[in-house]
Amino acid sequence: MSDRHMTDATVRGQFLRFAAVGTAGFAVDAGVLTLAMAGLGLGPYAARVVSFLCAATFTWAANRAFTFRGADPARPARQWARFVFANSLGAAVNYGTYAVLVAGVTLVREAPVLGVAAGSLAGLAFNFAASRKWVFGAAQDPPSRT
Repeated sequence: MSDRHMTDATVRGQFLRFAAVGTAGFAVDAGVLTLAMAGLGLGPYAARVVSFLCAATFTWAANRAFTFRGADPARPARQWARFVFANSLGAAVNYGTYAVLVAGVTLVREAPVLGVAAGSLAGLAFNFAASRKWVFGAAQDPPSRT
């Protein structure tokens, strides 16, 4: 197996684990949002801040332990802050993709859920790339044999 093929397989595996962690993070986000509103009496905006921070913390920890196991374990607070920042940018990519498609594509304007799907995929791709390269570093990549 070539180094390139091994690296591609590693990235694919990381992407699938990242997506699985994100799915679990969605459940944390939705659950905390519901509890914050019903149990703590927070409004939808304040509750969303709480739920986002809880979900981001959960997904950061899970990605650190599961997706990017080989990442540098030093400075976890800085790594968490980078992760939250990167995911905030990913949310902007998600929304921007949605907004551009709704404004420019008749089919998406008529079925906005298509824009939500496209935005989600764009945000996922951005968040994965930012997490892999900027948050967790390239330390998890297999060493080159050359």
